[in-house]
Amino acid sequence: MTRLLLTAAAAALSLAVAPAAFAQDAGLTDPGGEKVNQLIIYGDDPCPQSASGDITVCARKPEEERYRIPEPLRGIDQPQSEAWANKVQAYETVGRFGTQSCSPAGSGGWLGCTQQLINSAYAEKANGSEVRFSELIQAEREKRLSTIDADAAADQARVEEAEKAYFDQRQRQEAQQDAAAGAKTPDQK
Repeated sequence: MTRLLLTAAAAALSLAVAPAAFAQDAGLTDPGGEKVNQLIIYGDDPCPQSASGDITVCARKPEEERYRIPEPLRGIDQPQSEAWANKVQAYETVGRFGTQSCSPAGSGGWLGCTQQLINSAYAEKANGSEVRFSELIQAEREKRLSTIDADAAADQARVEEAEKAYFDQRQRQEAQQDAAAGAKTPDQK
């Protein structure tokens, strides 16, 4: 009976935590609210210019790669392409069973399957040998942020010049009005 209650509690906890994890990941995909255009270009093809508010990131590959199978997919069906660390890890999990184990043996073994899939997807994404767009996007953001101070200083200087010209013109107009009012004789009122 206790084992059944623990299994039910673990199932309820995994269902309650999963939506929260997905909600947190939604903020990671678009932190700045910008539209990110990720392209792979080949040879000497030009990278399209980004529009305002958009970030265009181009990863350049050699021309001979244009019509080839992507590098991460070449030869994946060969047994020698599997890393030795993965084989050892498979041996370590042979006797694992029970809750959160992703095995058909034991109660609650199926509970760990989703987490195992999520972990392997994140590991593939983090260690993929293909182009890492997140690094390119971060570099583009840093490049844009590096010019903000200089642009802001130039804008501030233009605003101050415009204000000074406005106030100078206003002073001249007031001086002219005062001179015109002072030149009037009392009988001209």
